[in-house]
Formats: sequence, structure tokens, C-alpha cells
Amino acid sequence: MSLASVPAPTGFQGPHEPGVLELTLQLTRLGLNAPDLGSAMTPVLDALVAQTSAVGAGYFQLADQTLAYHARAASGVMPEGPAMDALLAHGLPRHLPLIGALEASPDILYFQDTDGEPAASGFPELGVCALIAAPIHDRAGRLVGALLAHVFQPHDWSGPERHLIDSVTGLLTLLAARLDAEEREHAAHEGALRAMGLSLEARDAETQGHTDRVTALALRLGQHFGLEASALRALRWGAYLHDIGKVAVPDSILLHGGPLTPPMRARMEMHVTDGVTLARHLPFLPAATLDVIAGHHERWDGAGYPQQLCGEQIPLLSRIFAVCDVFDALTNVRPYKRAWTVTETLTHIQAASGQHFDPQVVAALLDVLADASGLPESA
Repeated sequence: MSLASVPAPTGFQGPHEPGVLELTLQLTRLGLNAPDLGSAMTPVLDALVAQTSAVGAGYFQLADQTLAYHARAASGVMPEGPAMDALLAHGLPRHLPLIGALEASPDILYFQDTDGEPAASGFPELGVCALIAAPIHDRAGRLVGALLAHVFQPHDWSGPERHLIDSVTGLLTLLAARLDAEEREHAAHEGALRAMGLSLEARDAETQGHTDRVTALALRLGQHFGLEASALRALRWGAYLHDIGKVAVPDSILLHGGPLTPPMRARMEMHVTDGVTLARHLPFLPAATLDVIAGHHERWDGAGYPQQLCGEQIPLLSRIFAVCDVFDALTNVRPYKRAWTVTETLTHIQAASGQHFDPQVVAALLDVLADASGLPESA
């Protein structure tokens, strides 16, 4: 599970000392400025672990497509073992007794000892003894999330601990409503942008699968660089749209079976500026996505196009995507070439390090591909 994080609030009070109002205000400021649900929830969970006897806490959000509550953020020490691995991979199922209890109750559930508690069935097997389960409802009263905090031994939750949980549950409801709505909107944009990228592939059967392959590789490389969730989303959207300007390129050029003539090459290169022009008509796209479209044919040595940017003048997302785009193009059949082997491709990319590509990005690509298990010799 990959969890986004923001700096934890400072100046926490002890588990049973005053300061709930100040803490709630600080968490509210952090949450309202967070770029995504995981980032918003993490400092809240950090606070619970710091301010109560809980040794670990997690937030689970309903995913409509699976009807399960999936882990979105966590803090502290989590249970270990196959059962916990399955829970993190597949979420809390709707038929779990605890979910049923939370759906039926507007109140926070406190378990001093889960052993023998029907509503907490399954948690003793995880090693969880004491448990807090706070329901998060939407405006219609539907259960959309669950905040869980746990201890690995029986524990009687104190009045100050319950007061803190009551306070942050209201904050979580606010944050979940706002950020879940934003994520639903992003999901709708995601599908539309991917469809736009795939529509271009329909013109050329030889590039089938290119969009998804190059997007997946770019994301792996972005994660290697430690990019935050918002930057990864911008990179992913830029990967979907990187060649969208080719919709205006005639088939006689796009599907040409040999080397392009100088006039044909000049027209092909216009797809970058055409793509940026088209993308700017989508007001929800972040500037970093436009950077990917505008800069994926720039070169480290300044010999690229359309702006002849060089070195770090080229945005990092563009540099990341450029090497992924070339890797996929070379390892797959195109109308004008055979598919190169992975070895041939990496030899070419390494030779172009410092000329076509950012040397740090090339080194990162080699690390990412070396970590991949069962990497095929040719795609």
C-alpha cells in the first residue's frame, strides 16, 4: 500500500492533557490544504497514535466499484500476517460484521476487548484486542468511510481519548466529503483522457497498447523519483495525451512506411504544439501535464523540438516521460522498424545519456527495469 504523507502536526499534548481544540484546528488547516484523501487523513491518524493509547490507526474509504472499504492512509504499528495482507489488498468487505455495525449506528464504537464481541469478529485473529471504530457518513447518511484505531492488548478507552476521537471524527467527515468528491471528478477526467489517448491508437494498429505501456513505465519511474500523488497524476495524464496533436497529422505522414522527407518531418513535429493547443482547451489539466505534452521531444543537449530547451530547462516530468516514450517505441514494431530487443534498446539509451536524455533519468530507468521480475527480452 502506498501512502501519501504530509508533515505531522507539532506540539501534541499528552494522551490525557488539554489541547483538543488547538489540535483540531491544526489538523483542519492541514487537511484542507491536502492534495488528496490519503494526505489529508495521515496527520489525523498520526495525531491519534500520538495522543491516545492506540498503537496504530487506519482510514478505509468506500470504493463504489468494489463495494469494499479500501485502506487510504495508516499510521503506527499495523497487524501482520496473511489476513492483514488480504485486508490491505482487498479492503474491508461490506459483509464484515464491523461494517454492518457501523452502518447501523451513528455512534463511534469502542471495544475494550474484541474477543467475544460479535461486531468485532475477525479482529482477534489479527491480534487486535482493543478497537475504536468511527463511522464516516455522507450527507445522505450512507457509510462512506471508517476510522479504525487499535491496541494489541485489552484497554479501557478513557474519557479524554473518546473526546479526541469525537472531535476528529467530525473533521474526517468534512475532509472525506470534500476530497472524495474531488477524487470522483478526477476519476471521470482520468477515463476521458485515457480514451482520448487510445483513440489515436485506433488509427494505427502498430502502436496498439503504446499509451498504457508507456504510462505504466512512466509511473514506475515517477515513483522511483518519489513524486507526490499530484505530480504522478499530472505525469499520467500527460502520458495519455502526449501525442494527442497527431490527430491533425495526415495518415500519409503518420502511417508512412519509411523515412520522412524534410517537409513531412516538419509537419510531424508540429504535433507537439498542436497537442498543447488542444490540451489547453481542457481547463482542469494542471500545468505539469501540459509540460509533458510540450516537452517530450526536447533533448538534454538542446537539439530537440519545438523550443530547443536543454538540461534542467526541460521539466522533470517531460524528462521522465521522454525516455519511457523512446524505450517503448524502440521495443515495439512500428511501420518503419522492427522491434528492438531490450538489450539493444538500453544500449542505445545509455549511449544517448547526456545527449538526448537526462543522465539521472537514464540511471533511474536502468534501476527500475533491473528491479522488474521476468522482464521480457523484447516486447
